[in-house]
Amino acid sequence: MKNLNLYTMKKVEVIVEGEHLEFVTDLLERAGVPGYTIVHNLSGKGSHGFHEGHLMFNEEEVLVMVISVMDEEKVSIVLEGLRPFLNKHSGVVFISDVQVSRLEKFKR
Repeated sequence: MKNLNLYTMKKVEVIVEGEHLEFVTDLLERAGVPGYTIVHNLSGKGSHGFHEGHLMFNEEEVLVMVISVMDEEKVSIVLEGLRPFLNKHSGVVFISDVQVSRLEKFKR
């Protein structure tokens, strides 16, 4: 088996209330991010206490996480779009370095 080439990218994880999911996915698409993964019904504990992840009345009542991988240039664009949103709404952003094997899947 030949060696696997790895490339450094940024992983951006955004957690928001379900009602704001479309805002986040639209922002990623406008920034040129080619794909993302959505995780619904998050549970966890934060500064506001424990959050139960089960559906209450609809998917807008729960927390969701949008996970995407992009180059550093796009991270700046995404953060610029999220800044005013997070000044008005609850949510959190995590950014970390990751290694990807298929660079063409993350470029547009």
